[in-house]
Amino acid sequence: MEKKRFYITTPIYYPSGNPHIGHAYCTTMCDIFARYKRMKHNEVFFLTGTDEHGQKIENNALKEGKTPKEFIDEKVAIFKKLWEALEISNDDYISTTQDRHIGVVQKVFSEMLKNGDIYLGSYKGWYCEACEAFWTDTQAGENHICPDCGREVKQAEEEAYFFKTQKYLDKVLSYFDTNAIYPESRKNEMLNTFIKPGLADLCVSRTSFSWGVPILENPKHVAYVWFDALFNYLSALGYKSSNDERFKKYWQDENTQIIHVVGSEITRFHTIYWPEFLSALNLRMPDKVFVHGLIMMKDGKMSKSRGNVVSPYPLIERYGVDALRFYYAKEMIWGNEGTFTPEQFVDRINVDLVNNYGNLVSRSVSMIVKYCDGIIPNCKPLTNVNDIELDNAIRNVVDEFDSLMSDMHITEAYNALFNMLDKANKYIEVSAPWTLYKEGNMDQINIIMNNLAYAIYVSSMLLKPILVHKADEALTSLGVDSSKQDFDLLKNKEILNGLTVSKGNVLFPRLDVAKEVEYIASLMK
Repeated sequence: MEKKRFYITTPIYYPSGNPHIGHAYCTTMCDIFARYKRMKHNEVFFLTGTDEHGQKIENNALKEGKTPKEFIDEKVAIFKKLWEALEISNDDYISTTQDRHIGVVQKVFSEMLKNGDIYLGSYKGWYCEACEAFWTDTQAGENHICPDCGREVKQAEEEAYFFKTQKYLDKVLSYFDTNAIYPESRKNEMLNTFIKPGLADLCVSRTSFSWGVPILENPKHVAYVWFDALFNYLSALGYKSSNDERFKKYWQDENTQIIHVVGSEITRFHTIYWPEFLSALNLRMPDKVFVHGLIMMKDGKMSKSRGNVVSPYPLIERYGVDALRFYYAKEMIWGNEGTFTPEQFVDRINVDLVNNYGNLVSRSVSMIVKYCDGIIPNCKPLTNVNDIELDNAIRNVVDEFDSLMSDMHITEAYNALFNMLDKANKYIEVSAPWTLYKEGNMDQINIIMNNLAYAIYVSSMLLKPILVHKADEALTSLGVDSSKQDFDLLKNKEILNGLTVSKGNVLFPRLDVAKEVEYIASLMK
């Protein structure tokens, strides 16, 4: 049985620079999933935030002549502004510089130290400042390159605390057997790259810089940024505080499904070390760690040095927030790597939103106005094969969509929905209501108009988690008020009987391909 409560988290982003469409991708996809679950009357707690400590933050602040806190506060404000622009419906925003978080990190560090999970030693090895990650000789290779980002790593040596990874490795391996990690290829990658070669104890403190959570027992040490950051998932819920009702509800209660969504470059922290930390604290593991791929550009990964970082703001301003949210959900299979191109972006708008969805809404409402005086006819028993096929396709897509969305196969779910819309548009051509109208066959016209209204109703409802404005416009045009905007009513075709439709504005204007491709390309220079 599906759990009725969901705790959905994005990674907490590292704000050493300004957010780009890659950051927006992950958060938007989580938002789509959260909105869908709420639409199904599930209780949802949706968390995002920023990871605000570490050497890179300290160095970047120094370069700008600011304190780390001044630097961070400016960057965090930019992230929050972007989430507002994308209409992200998060329930909380966690910052690792907040007192509620710092207190949790210090308490769990002390607990693990007391229980013998952490010990004091010295670190010598290769360190990537960009990823804030430590690597062995084997992992860094002869060229001393970070396996994650490809940048040069530097030799580091300092006193440090270490977490005993072997102590809880059996827990991690058992966790891997639960199929909690998706895609499965990421689990295999973790096994072959990190575990089988021998999992070294994890360095969990630093002394070479000061911008971090101080260790109470030894204040010259600050918590390693990845020890610090991971506990945001608990600190946001009030773990180890006097107000821990959220924690009891969204972590301890087995009726809550805990879902972490992370980028591929931080998989090992979330699938190896995080389960180990939770084991050390006798806490349950996440039900799902969903690893999404990166958005790549034609010339590789987005980066400032390559000059290929695209800001979401010009796209939102020119095409609307719905168009960008739709591109994320429809173009790139959620879980795989994807490539952003201007051509694909324009294509998704013109082919899917203009031709398929918007055109269906416009044509159908216009025909209901012309042929039925603007009133959706009552549904009747179907005998014509074309009518039956579309009706079945609409009803079946509700179940298929829900099944795919429940497994976070978001792109596949919307592909299934647009396959149904393809059939609805073809249904108009095959049924030719304009000919039936000339022949005076109003009984069949009424059936066709009811079927088309039903296709618009179901598709608009299922598009609401993505199209936060345009889906409601379509439903308003159809005469569907808020009382009928309920997932549980999607198979109740009768609720459309007798509704009055009204022509609205064009949902999505057709784009001039050459002009818009040129404009988007200019943003990438």
